[in-house]
Amino acid sequence: MRDLASGFGYLMKGQRWVARQGRWWGFGMIPALITLVGYAAALVALFFWTDDVIAWATPFADDWSSPWLGVFRGALSILFAAICLFLAIITFTAVTLLVGQPFYESLSEAVDRSEGGAVPESGLSTWAEVWIGVREAIALLIRVALWGVLFFALGFVPGVGQTVIPVLAFCVTAFFLTEELTSIALLRRGVLLKERRRMLRSRRLLSLGFGLPLSLLFLLPLVAVFLMPGAVAGATLLVRDLTGEDEDEPEAPRGETAAGAFNGADGADDT
Repeated sequence: MRDLASGFGYLMKGQRWVARQGRWWGFGMIPALITLVGYAAALVALFFWTDDVIAWATPFADDWSSPWLGVFRGALSILFAAICLFLAIITFTAVTLLVGQPFYESLSEAVDRSEGGAVPESGLSTWAEVWIGVREAIALLIRVALWGVLFFALGFVPGVGQTVIPVLAFCVTAFFLTEELTSIALLRRGVLLKERRRMLRSRRLLSLGFGLPLSLLFLLPLVAVFLMPGAVAGATLLVRDLTGEDEDEPEAPRGETAAGAFNGADGADDT
């Protein structure tokens, strides 16, 4: 439980950090706002087609009598909307980080600098870092799509699909959000996707404590825009905990270096 509270604490510290640094907070909202406009249009269009999608996916229920047809498809419509929000929350962060890559990297460096000591650098060019970010975002999208299909299928299970599955979806969302937001600070430390997952899984409660409040708050689109700069700052502070940089004897990350992976056989990550 201590790690759970610590994760939430890093999120709050990140928000306080950008609140004291108005310039970082203001500019940090621009990439999130650009991404939000595109996502809002896509979600509005998708929700208008929800009934058609559910009817197409459940042709076996066409002959059901009332009220069972309405109840069944209504429950699936709610679940479908929840899955779409699950996908949107996770991919929104990934796309926003790609759009604002140079800025968020500078923000993360500023947080490290304010904590004292050396500021880690990946040794890669901006374009190399963007390419790694795109590649990892694609890997993330594949995993998110698989989880989304699984949750949608489990939604057909009576009782469980309307109770346990939404809770599980929020926990998975929380972990993905933490994984994405820590990517900038960990990439500068030479830690790529596969090793990043291992590090976060070793501190699951810390990851959930940071990501769960965000997964709930990001349900409100404008809130996501306002919180994104502080989320990146908080994730940098969380990374310093993961790598032991805030301890008396810092522990170096054990992952493959970003430069080595980029210069090697394209450093492909597992999905």
